[in-house]
Amino acid sequence: MLSLQGKDIYLRALEPEDLDFLYELENNPAVWEISNTITPYSKHVLSLYLDNAYRDIYEVKQLRLGICNSKKKVIGLVDLFDFDPKNLRAGIGIVVLPENERNQGIGSEAIELMVEYAFSVLGLRQLYANVIEDNKASIHLFKKLGFETVGIIKDWILWKGGFKNEILFQKIKK
Repeated sequence: MLSLQGKDIYLRALEPEDLDFLYELENNPAVWEISNTITPYSKHVLSLYLDNAYRDIYEVKQLRLGICNSKKKVIGLVDLFDFDPKNLRAGIGIVVLPENERNQGIGSEAIELMVEYAFSVLGLRQLYANVIEDNKASIHLFKKLGFETVGIIKDWILWKGGFKNEILFQKIKK
C-alpha cells in the first residue's frame, strides 16, 4: 500500500492554515529564481489559491503537496506540474524553506514519495525536473535519486541582468 509518509517527513494536501507559510515562501526573493516569480503575492490571492487547492490534478494539471516534519509543521512544497496524462509524464519540483532543514535528507524523502505516487497511483511513465545550473544542491539531489541529465537549455533563465542555463533531468519508470 502506498503511503505519503516517509521516515522523517510526510506529504499532505495544503490546508487553510498553511496561508502564513505560503505567504512567507512566495514573498521570499531568494526563492523567486527557482519559482519563476517576479512579484510578491498578497495574502488574499494566496487565500484564493488555497480555496482552490482541492481541485483535481486532471483538471488543473498540477499537484502541490506540503512537506511536513515530525512536529507536523509544513516546511516545504513538492509539486507535480505540467501533468500530461496522454503522454504519461509530469514535471517535478521541490522547495524546502527553512535553510536549517536543508541538506538533511528531507528533499530526498519528499521526491522519493512523490515519484512513487506519480508512478504507482497516477500511472506516469516519466518525470522531469528543470534545475538552474548553479543550484548545486538540486543537481546533487536529482542525480542521487536516479534522474538522468538529458540536456542543457542555454540562456533559459534571466536573473539579475544575466542569463543562466537550465539542466533538464528525466526519470523513466523501469
